[in-house]
Amino acid sequence: MNITAAYTDLYQITMAQVYFGTKPNGRAVFDYYFRHNPFKSGYSIFAGLEDVLGILETLKFSESDISYLKQKGFENDFLDYLMNFRFKGNIYSSKEGDVVFPNRPILQVEANIIEAQIIETLLLNILNFQTLIATKASRIKFSAKDGILLDMGLRRAHATGGYYASRAAAIGGFDSTSNVKAAEDYNIPSSGTMAHSFIQSYDEELQAFRDFAKMRPNNCVLLIDTYNTLKSGLPNAITVAKEMEKSGEKLFGVRLDSGDLAYLAKKTRAVLDDANLAYVKIVASNQLDEYVIKSLKEQGAPIDIFGVGTNLVTGKPDAALDGVYKLSEYNDTPRIKLSENIIKTSLPSKKQVYRMLDDNGMFYGADAIALFTECNVSLMEHPFDSTKSLDISSFKHEPLLEQVMKNGKRILPLRSVMEISEYSQARLKQLPNEYKRFQNPHIYKIGLSTLLKNERDTLIKKHKF
Repeated sequence: MNITAAYTDLYQITMAQVYFGTKPNGRAVFDYYFRHNPFKSGYSIFAGLEDVLGILETLKFSESDISYLKQKGFENDFLDYLMNFRFKGNIYSSKEGDVVFPNRPILQVEANIIEAQIIETLLLNILNFQTLIATKASRIKFSAKDGILLDMGLRRAHATGGYYASRAAAIGGFDSTSNVKAAEDYNIPSSGTMAHSFIQSYDEELQAFRDFAKMRPNNCVLLIDTYNTLKSGLPNAITVAKEMEKSGEKLFGVRLDSGDLAYLAKKTRAVLDDANLAYVKIVASNQLDEYVIKSLKEQGAPIDIFGVGTNLVTGKPDAALDGVYKLSEYNDTPRIKLSENIIKTSLPSKKQVYRMLDDNGMFYGADAIALFTECNVSLMEHPFDSTKSLDISSFKHEPLLEQVMKNGKRILPLRSVMEISEYSQARLKQLPNEYKRFQNPHIYKIGLSTLLKNERDTLIKKHKF
C-alpha cells in the first residue's frame, strides 16, 4: 500500500481546512502517550518510530487524493495548499526499543498546527500497533528465556498488519520471521519449515521427508505430527537424519504442531538422544503465547525453538493499545484537556521526561515529567495525590526525549531493526524483575515536577466549571 497524507481520518482534514482559513500559522505541540500497559504488563516496548520518520520525510497528498477531496466539497484554495503539503515540523522522542510506561510523553510533535493535525492518525496507527506487538513479543521472550523464537503469524494477522507485526516482533526479541517481505525489507533473519499439506501430497511420509531433505538440506526441519508423532513421524525423521549423516549433512530439527507438547517433546528428545541425534533440535508451535511457553518451561519440556503465530501478531487478548495524541501547547501558551476521569486530564506545555537510575545503572522505578526548560528536578510529585512526593535528588537523571526530526528531516542515523532489538534487550536488563513478572507486576512510578504540577493545577482551576 502506498501511504500518502490521505492515510488519515476525515476529521483531521476538516479541522485542517478550518485552521487554514482562520489561523494557518499557529504553532502547536502535541504529546503521544498511552494510558495503560497492554496485557496487564508492568512495562511496554516502544516501537514504530523509524517507520513514522521515514514516512513523514516524504509524506504528501497525491493528485488522486486531491481529486477525491475535491469531490468531498473541500475548497480549491485549501486543496492547492494540500497539493504542496509537506511535514516540516520537529519531533522529540524516546528511543525506539526503549522500555516505556503509561501516562508520560513518549513522543512530542512540534509543528504548524495543520501539519501536526494531519499526521495524527498515521502516527497513532503505526506507534500503537507496533508498540503493542513489540510488548507482546518481549513478554514471550521473557518466558522463552534462551529459547529461539520464530514469528510465523502472517497468515493469521489482520491483513497487511502482519508486515509491521513482524518488524515489531523482532524489536521485542524474536530471532526470525516466516514473513518473506518483512524479512527482505527490514533485514530480519527469515526461517520456515513445511506444512502438513506437503506431506499429505505424498503417498508415503518417509518419501516426503527424503525429498524435502534432498532439496533443502541446510536448516532442514521435518514436521512429524501429520499422522502419528511417535509411531510414524519421529521414526521416519530419524531414518532421514541417518541418511543425511551418510551424505555429510545433518538434520537441523523436527517440529511438533499438535498434541501435548511437553509430553511429546520429552519423548522425542529421549528417542533422538538414544539414536545419537542429540544435535537435532525440537521446534514447537500451535497457539503458543507467553503463558503456554512459561508452562512448557516449568514442565521441563526440552523445546529449543518456539514458533508463535496468532497470539503474537494479533496482540491477543488486548488487540489494541490505547495510545492518544493530545495538544499541550499552542503559540507558546499551555493547553489542557479536562475530564471527570482525572487520569484522562492531559498535561500542558512542552516537556522533558527524566528516568531515575541508581548507582548500578538500574532503573529505580520512577520517571519524572518536567517542563522542557527544567534541567534539575529534585522532587517528583504524585500526579493526583497532593500528599505524596518523592525526593529524587540523589539519583542520576536520564533525559528520555531527544530530537529525532528537525524541520521535517530525520537528524539521527537510521538504525536497523536488529540494532533496535539489541538496544531493547539491553534496556530490559536495566528494569528490575518485579516489573517483568506476569502476576501483579510492580507499578512503575510516574510523577510530575513541582513546576509542571503547578501549571497543570492552575489551568484546571481556570477551565473548571
